[in-house]
Amino acid sequence: MNVEHYMTKNVITVSPDTIVLEALDIMKENHFHRLPIVKDDQLVGLITEGIVQQHSPSRATSMSIHEMNYLLNRTRVEQLMEKTVITTSKDTLIEEAALIMREKDVSVLPVVDENNHVVGIITEKDIFSALIDLTGYNDPGARLVISISKDQVGVLEKITTILAEANIGISHLFVQHPGEKIEVTIQIDHTETEEVEKILEANGYPVVQTVNK
Repeated sequence: MNVEHYMTKNVITVSPDTIVLEALDIMKENHFHRLPIVKDDQLVGLITEGIVQQHSPSRATSMSIHEMNYLLNRTRVEQLMEKTVITTSKDTLIEEAALIMREKDVSVLPVVDENNHVVGIITEKDIFSALIDLTGYNDPGARLVISISKDQVGVLEKITTILAEANIGISHLFVQHPGEKIEVTIQIDHTETEEVEKILEANGYPVVQTVNK
């Protein structure tokens, strides 16, 4: 699954000479917290509510709201914007985009093409949505967590074969390694799990957790 599937494609951008107060109004009206800065169709920076707050006078000062707005109404975004912007491409895997965000400690990645044109933007919320879809948590059915005593080649094939022979469909499957344990989580299209648990346990695969949805 790539960034393209979850990014916002119709990205609102502003130019470097946009007034900060205007940029804040755009963010407020559209219910987001950052804006890519574009000049000559090229990404040149990023302005966020957080950046503006960092450059605003401290509450401990005597500056009034009127005076602060006066300054923000005369400050251009290019004077405050982050110029070294971490970006990604639309073909980047969602997992890789999440890793970039974590390692670089950012909550948003502008998506650019080979010519540095902005073609989208992806945020932490988009990554969360992708995670939920990847695990199938919102899909109907039930989820079973199986404990595996030893990681061996062919284990997943054996489990899927057992369920297939019992006419039980699998929509999602993933493996976790919490500590020294190995767990296989299976999303099935059945809501009656008691018989499924018996089948798995009879074949040496104990079910340690069941979630019916």
